[in-house]
Amino acid sequence: MGIKVTETGIQGLVIIEPQVFGDHRGFFMESWNKRTMEEAGLFYNFVQDNHSSSTVKGTLRGIHFQYGDKAQAKLVRCVRGAVLDVAVDLRKDSSTYKQWYSVELSEENQKQFLIPRGFGHGFVTLTDHVEFMYKADNYYAPEADGGIRWNDPTLAINWGIENPILSEKDTKSPFFNELENKISFTMADSGQ
Repeated sequence: MGIKVTETGIQGLVIIEPQVFGDHRGFFMESWNKRTMEEAGLFYNFVQDNHSSSTVKGTLRGIHFQYGDKAQAKLVRCVRGAVLDVAVDLRKDSSTYKQWYSVELSEENQKQFLIPRGFGHGFVTLTDHVEFMYKADNYYAPEADGGIRWNDPTLAINWGIENPILSEKDTKSPFFNELENKISFTMADSGQ
């Protein structure tokens, strides 16, 4: 089984489209195959699988990341409904530092987004009843948990929404300029 890998213009950040086999019964696809990914030049050892459910359109989760040796690479996908998924380059020595990229992930398009370590990540739901899944290459570590305010003016992310539904935690996330000196990701941290 093959995959299609599309570069985003931000080093290491790629969109993956697995081969999907469908018929009148539905479909089958491999959402993760280590050998296939390595043949495509993507070397990750995922250790945790997470599932998020959002009931209402306009729910925004993020921008999240983990600091230091607890940083996580993620392979994300939407298995029900649709989301606008966003990754922000936080690697200080990257030529795309502070730039972001967004992609629509949905149950229809079956796209996946591979986000290396050194990125902030978040998504906003485009439909009601969204099921979102992702693999991480490092375990969740609450002591290393970080976040950036969703509407940070320095990053100026176009979420396509003015008043999202947020968690209490996300409403209190700091702005980028409050964190910039604490963030120490580099290209080497992401394996790039």
